[in-house]
Amino acid sequence: MEIHVPEARVPVLLDCDVLVCGGGTAGVAAAVSAARHGAEVALIERWPRVGGMLTCALVTIWHRSDREKIVINGLVEEATQRALAEGWGVAYPSVEGRHETHNFDPEGMTLVLHRMLDEAGVRVLCYTVAGEPILAGGRIRGALVDTKRGRRAITARIVIDATGDGDIATKAGVPSEVGREADGRVQGMTMMYRLCGLDHAALDALTPEQREAIGVQMRAAIERGELPPAKSAAPCGYRNRATPNMCAVAGDPLDEEELTRLTVLGRERVFRFVRWWREHVPGFDAAQVEQTGFSLGIRESRRITGRTTLTAEMVLGATKQPDAIGHGIWMIDIHDPLGSGYTTWQDRSDSNMVPRGESYHIPLGMCLNEAMPNLAVAGRCASSTHEGHSSVRVQTHCMVMGQGVGTCAAMALASGSEMADVPVHDLQQRLRADGVYLEDVPAGGCER
Repeated sequence: MEIHVPEARVPVLLDCDVLVCGGGTAGVAAAVSAARHGAEVALIERWPRVGGMLTCALVTIWHRSDREKIVINGLVEEATQRALAEGWGVAYPSVEGRHETHNFDPEGMTLVLHRMLDEAGVRVLCYTVAGEPILAGGRIRGALVDTKRGRRAITARIVIDATGDGDIATKAGVPSEVGREADGRVQGMTMMYRLCGLDHAALDALTPEQREAIGVQMRAAIERGELPPAKSAAPCGYRNRATPNMCAVAGDPLDEEELTRLTVLGRERVFRFVRWWREHVPGFDAAQVEQTGFSLGIRESRRITGRTTLTAEMVLGATKQPDAIGHGIWMIDIHDPLGSGYTTWQDRSDSNMVPRGESYHIPLGMCLNEAMPNLAVAGRCASSTHEGHSSVRVQTHCMVMGQGVGTCAAMALASGSEMADVPVHDLQQRLRADGVYLEDVPAGGCER
């Protein structure tokens, strides 16, 4: 069944140089960088706060190290230092041997990101969903939004899709893919949560043998179906306000009804685990669920078809790119699309990791496309294979894309050119001046 929607004249809510759709970490980085380089920027976000998976889904760990040194800086470093100065972040004792470098309080990081946007002069509209793109003459002219005052238009010279799902790019006609090649299934999602009321003295008193016995008992309960599938069976290491990454669900994040069901299922599973721990684990007698994620932690949905497609071979081979806008370090980390909780991270195998002390380049081309010259993407909807995506999807890498694309957009506007025609040498020089780590660029890019 269809209905006819009559044509209407839509008032313009605002006009800007750059419209960023989506206020996750990628969108914030894109908006801040474009504004700092002279563009008039508006950012629209469907949720009441910016930060996306970081602040709304409680995914609070950042990955910045090649296991020997920090190689992801720029706006990532700035946000990190702001959080640490306010007491809203914790640095791990050493980056040596691990990718994870910092853990953040999501409430504090919300303020960090909003302050960065405000100081840059970005107009931020939360509670605002990006609707249909406005298209004319082979270009995108902005997007429609539904407000409490009715439908409105936001017009712009350049649009950056940082929705995570590639909503605007797909509606504008940019080709995309979903999930793995075999069956289109996307990576499993996770409901993150925080606990309180734990007796840490009782937990600390457990012997290694007792801890192992509890893990064995929990794994057996999972196998019998008494507990849901889980990534981890080691509750003894939990602490108040920690955000365990274990409650897996699987399905289609592009189907709103199914996503609603999966979100409820994820919360149900959190409480099933807590009830079991109260009965079987010393120190959990008074445990309470303090908070669950406002959203499921979504890892994958659409990936646009860009000028460059990041592959597993590029990741594992630490491939360098002439149009590099930053470095990536994370492994091939695929969470089972069938929802078992298994992830290739658990293998800890050299076969799915970037060689220690090395990193790959994140190319600008994975954020640009051939179909719409003034539309770019930043974040997990950038061009990659299912396997390449499993590395570049993490928040710090999304911020690298956001900073690179936002800077490129401002430079394109200043020169009157398309984003694809901005001299990559000049872009890389600008990114370096802004603190981005950018080394080993091949011929055609900007050598140090």
